[in-house]
Amino acid sequence: MPQDPYAWIEQSLATIHRANWYRSVQTIHGRPGATVLLSGQEVINFASNDYLGLAGDERLMTAAITAIQEFGTGSTGSRLLSGHRELHRELEKAIASWKQTADAVVFSSGYLANLGAIAALVGKRDVIFSDQYNHSSLKNGATLSGAALIEYPHCDITVLQNQLIQQRQHYRRCLLITDSVFSMDGDLCPLPALLDLADEFSCMLLIDEAHATGVLGKTGAGCVEHFGCTGKNLIQIGTLSKALGSLGGYVAGSTVLIDFLRNRAPSWIYTTALSPADTAAALAAIEIIQTEPQRHLQLWENVTYLRNLMAEQLPHFKLLPSESPILCFQLPNAADALRVSQQLRSNGIFAPAIRPPTVPTSRIRISVMATHQAAHIEKLVTILKHV
Repeated sequence: MPQDPYAWIEQSLATIHRANWYRSVQTIHGRPGATVLLSGQEVINFASNDYLGLAGDERLMTAAITAIQEFGTGSTGSRLLSGHRELHRELEKAIASWKQTADAVVFSSGYLANLGAIAALVGKRDVIFSDQYNHSSLKNGATLSGAALIEYPHCDITVLQNQLIQQRQHYRRCLLITDSVFSMDGDLCPLPALLDLADEFSCMLLIDEAHATGVLGKTGAGCVEHFGCTGKNLIQIGTLSKALGSLGGYVAGSTVLIDFLRNRAPSWIYTTALSPADTAAALAAIEIIQTEPQRHLQLWENVTYLRNLMAEQLPHFKLLPSESPILCFQLPNAADALRVSQQLRSNGIFAPAIRPPTVPTSRIRISVMATHQAAHIEKLVTILKHV
């Protein structure tokens, strides 16, 4: 009798369970916000990437509804066929203006933006140098491209420089790829040093601003603005689904780069355009961010308040280095992380356990929002004391 070719799947799932790596969805009811209903229980939400609290904003919802009424629910095809609307171009111009780049192109998700851009920029005769802690979309984009892939230790410029000295001359084109804010740690890439290496070794530099867009920099334009590198020659990728409260991704850069991606990025050419509702919501979010700077300021006041409160009342808690609204503390293993997350949940705090293989060490990830109130932050610290 032939063996069942699918039998391995059940065995693999059993291994995942034994390692405490098993994942399942948790149903949230109602609108997103600083508090949410999770399986019928009201909890303070420290699990969201909705940093500015815009995903539940009435103005974004109104913009999305208006776009649906005018353009329908779906874009019906790729941008090069039947899916292009002037609304898409308006969003691209708004992103480029905000990021102070010559142009931008919008993808249907941030993941697709990374896959498509990396696969279009390099190929089998080229090399990619990638930070060890990069997001899955960057790593998979590198694999998809067919280029040689060399990882360097997290944010280690010295090792990266030595790798470039040894390897760069063997390849046609070279691409450096990194997150700007590392989503499961909260720290920032050393952008100025990466730009210097890109210049020295004739490399392209691509940074993923997913967790920096709307969060870092004086106007919320991202890590590039934060480091004073606006106008530098690099490729900026980001998402519309976090601080912008919508869905989609973008690439911002030079006119020739964006024109090239429209002709060569497979995940833009061969997929349905971003929906009218998501496009309009993202446009509304950018306008709100630019006209209501107090929202951005409130986010950072909340981050500072939580940091100071934890330092004062939980001095034994060792947070991972972070310069963002993402604060993490490590635990010995996956089982402990799950236990602590469940204890927090039982006490009305939603803060997820992050475990391997997503990260090298198990941890609790706390994500701060502009819409958190002081009482929310104080309750988190009080519960952490008991846990």
